[in-house]
Amino acid sequence: MAKYIMALDQGTTSSRCILFDHNAQMVSVAQKEYRQIFPQPGYVEHDPNDIWASQLSVAMEAMAQAGIRVNEIAAIGITNQRETTIVWEKATGKPVYNAIVWQCRRTADRVGRIYEDGFDKTLTEKTGLIPDPYFSATKLEWILDHVPGSRERAERGELLFGTVDTWLLWNLTGGSVFATDVTNASRTMLYNIHTLEWDKEILNYFRIPRQMLPEVKDSSCIFGHTSEKVLGGEVPIGSLVGDQQGSLFGQCCFTPGSVKNTYGTGCFLLMNTGSNCVASKNRLLTTIAVGENGKVQYALEGSVFVGGAVIQWLRDEMRLFPHASDSERYARAVPDTAGVYLVPAFTGLAAPFWDPYARGTVVGLTRGCTKDHFIRAALESIAYQSYDVFDAMQKDTGMQIRNLKVDGGASANEFLMQFQADLIQGSVARCAINETTALGAAYLAGLACGFWKDKEELTLLTQSGKTYVSGMDRSEQEQKLRGWHKAVARSLQWAKEDMDE
Repeated sequence: MAKYIMALDQGTTSSRCILFDHNAQMVSVAQKEYRQIFPQPGYVEHDPNDIWASQLSVAMEAMAQAGIRVNEIAAIGITNQRETTIVWEKATGKPVYNAIVWQCRRTADRVGRIYEDGFDKTLTEKTGLIPDPYFSATKLEWILDHVPGSRERAERGELLFGTVDTWLLWNLTGGSVFATDVTNASRTMLYNIHTLEWDKEILNYFRIPRQMLPEVKDSSCIFGHTSEKVLGGEVPIGSLVGDQQGSLFGQCCFTPGSVKNTYGTGCFLLMNTGSNCVASKNRLLTTIAVGENGKVQYALEGSVFVGGAVIQWLRDEMRLFPHASDSERYARAVPDTAGVYLVPAFTGLAAPFWDPYARGTVVGLTRGCTKDHFIRAALESIAYQSYDVFDAMQKDTGMQIRNLKVDGGASANEFLMQFQADLIQGSVARCAINETTALGAAYLAGLACGFWKDKEELTLLTQSGKTYVSGMDRSEQEQKLRGWHKAVARSLQWAKEDMDE
């Protein structure tokens, strides 16, 4: 009898495989980093074959570690770095170019022309996204324009496009299944999130042939089976889901108004808005949270560019401590920041400001500022930035949210989690399993094959870790936020002034 669900978690710098048992406990984990390619400044690429080889390798390793045979796996769930763009030959499976990674900024000028053409409003209305090089559309267009003969080959039906989930599915099934799910499709800037189809007007604008796009299916369904030549058996593939949506599902944010924040290098806040596709007035992204049983739930999403990365900066560039975990001890050594605010706008500010010209700023310095105050201000900046996105979500939905579910590496910092609870004037609950992205993919695959009965069972299985409850007076919270927003105002448009001079 099948006893396990395999989650393949294909990330930006590494591929992981986690095996979960029926109690949603991790029984085996394998991880492998792969090569990052930087052809020139602003360009980020991966070799698609490195992605596939590393993911297959960790799948075999995870099974071997636990002594698990392929016939003991009930289903496979796939979660992935989103927006990354791959084009390959239909006949051979050979990529025509490296994968262009979501971080790549090569199409920034092209995005500028979208605004000049006045097509930005159409894109936002139909896709819920704000035009940016981040998304797949301009990356795919770039490949068709720059790889000789590729546009003609695509029009003849010889080339296929996919995000990383589609690429892995294609390879796992020996090239027999060409599909994606609604969450990944919603991140391409080619998919109409209202009609749930590839949008003809958008495809015409970017001159992308419809026949090179995958079939779009629910996040939880049987997509196909692994080729016996790949894993040594035919295992159902029961889910595809973008990484942040996977985390939302893994955190059991099943009901409208439930919110999660992942504290990684950056921070990703997603709110489930149910069947209500909320058009943001605060420059958040509207996206698809999950697709099940032919229906979708929507989400609002906001990003923080520099989250846990500010702790890495203090450690590696500023050399203020040797280990990231030391930051908590220094922050607790003082009762406050002595009026110091640090705005870590190292690459601009994301939601809700969207200012690429903002730059890192420290304000409120006095002779009494110590290393402890500075480190505390840096940690607080993560919570302040997350609060601003959280508050924008409340304004967009008219909902008062008092509970935030959290995961990611920096969520282990208890000072940060308590300060976040204080700012939102509510509670912050950390999941007992930090690998919520993989857990979400596993849950969706398990539901598709009947390994788990329903969401109620998943809610009972999911164990909360520590919960942090606000202990700060609202007057103090408001005073701190006023100081933070004064500091942010000093950082806005900083680099643009230099350029104008």
